[in-house]
Amino acid sequence: MTNPNELTPVPALKPPWQPFRHLKGDLTGGLTAAVVALPLALAFAVASGVEPKAGIYTAIVAGIVAATFGGSAVQITGPTGAMAVVLIGIVAKYGIEKVWIAGVMAGIIQIALGIAKLGQLVKFIPYPVTAGFTNGIAVIILCGQLNNFLGLQLPRSEHFLDGLWDSLSHVSNLNWSAVGIAIIVIATKLLLPRITTLVPGSLVGLILATAITSYFKLDIPTIGEIPRALPFPHGIPHWNDLKLLRELINPALALAALGSIESLLSAVVADGMTVSDKHDSNRELIGQGLANLVVPFFGGIPATGAIARTAVNVRSGGKTRLSGIIHGVALAAIILIFASLAAQIPLAALAGILIVVSIRMIEWDAISLLVKSTYSDLGVMILTWAITIFFDLVLAVEIGLIAAGALFIKRMSELDLARIPETEVFPDGVSLELAKEIAVYRVDGPVFFGAAERFANFLHDEPEVKHLILRMRFVPNMDTTGLVALEDIYRDLKRHNCHLILTGLQAEVESLLDRTGLLDKIGRNNCYLTTDAAIRDLTPSVLPILTT
Repeated sequence: MTNPNELTPVPALKPPWQPFRHLKGDLTGGLTAAVVALPLALAFAVASGVEPKAGIYTAIVAGIVAATFGGSAVQITGPTGAMAVVLIGIVAKYGIEKVWIAGVMAGIIQIALGIAKLGQLVKFIPYPVTAGFTNGIAVIILCGQLNNFLGLQLPRSEHFLDGLWDSLSHVSNLNWSAVGIAIIVIATKLLLPRITTLVPGSLVGLILATAITSYFKLDIPTIGEIPRALPFPHGIPHWNDLKLLRELINPALALAALGSIESLLSAVVADGMTVSDKHDSNRELIGQGLANLVVPFFGGIPATGAIARTAVNVRSGGKTRLSGIIHGVALAAIILIFASLAAQIPLAALAGILIVVSIRMIEWDAISLLVKSTYSDLGVMILTWAITIFFDLVLAVEIGLIAAGALFIKRMSELDLARIPETEVFPDGVSLELAKEIAVYRVDGPVFFGAAERFANFLHDEPEVKHLILRMRFVPNMDTTGLVALEDIYRDLKRHNCHLILTGLQAEVESLLDRTGLLDKIGRNNCYLTTDAAIRDLTPSVLPILTT
């Protein structure tokens, strides 16, 4: 019992907000992510068909803005391979200035998606679709690097297949020095992690390739001069041209869709690696949108959350959004100090990095899983993969979603209705002839339109059925599609002189049928609380009947 003379203890105060309580981990994570991001930012800029400095500026500005305003505490944002695949076609067709405009438009679209709270939709993208376009992107990046890998200086093509054909047709003019440099980078990136993981293999390979090229004065293409200056804001020409904006709406939608999907998938991966609060998908869309809105004014290109760099940040100790800001600031410092050296980096070295990245992007586990699962899912992945390669990434996602949706509806229509064997609903003693006249189906979930056709075929195969009972106890609600399907079923049964009976209607479903008049068409006297009661009316002389 508490002594009334004792003083009530003062409640423990919550520790004050400590923005730098994880400074050591954030510093290590941010700096490590910056070291990994440097060669990748250069490589993905080249793969996008723009100057290498655009990749660095993007990593700096987008990295800081998205880290500050995004919904993931550890996400690292910058140029990515998926975005490069879309950008190279847009750059070839429209030019860099129009890409800036499309980037601003994409940012606005992403912000709108976040405000509309559509961030959760990415969770509903079927696995075969994401696997298909990820593997397609990997193939495109791999083939797109043949030009630089072989040391050829061919003009860029709008579609990677044209570029691939050009590279293969000029293979006799390959530069063996470039091939050798690329192989050195590939070997370093693959073998160094077996010795140490303290230094990224891509960075060591880049330094080694640049040193060899400079020392032996090899005649191979380099990335060229990078300004020794921080990104500085500038205007965007023709941004108020309405005709141009209409022309760029499709590229902007493509950039926004891909940027949103890639960033949210990356954030989900980051959630699985950390025990901190999970990301806010809607805020992440707003943060990525702000980044893409701002980056073009600094000469950058559209960016997304980068899975590999985010993983490096988390594994190196990054805990808060400060790590992403440190990553951007560190890249800015590197450019100020080492810009002149970066100009001597061989393009073949960047090609070597991207070749390894693309091979690692291929989801071998996903392919193995889908091969072992259903042929339909494997078909969706192959379809998405093929359209990504031969046509367009966004078209691939659209077609993949349509195919996956069609398969889902087909499966649901098959699972939606299950015939209950006569032995489960009829007691012993009911004649076989009488049992054949009554069919009982259990409905699980909403009634899909595919069900109507199934019943038409069923009545054709079993014309002796005179009464069809739909047990709808497990249908909590119904939309317009289900309503139309049920009416189609009723009409088909009526044409075949078959009597429709509904049992176990829940209040919401019954109210919908009542409001639309379908309940009166079917007949209120044909609706029962239980299947048992319905069968009793159809077989009054048979007692007892088991409750179902």
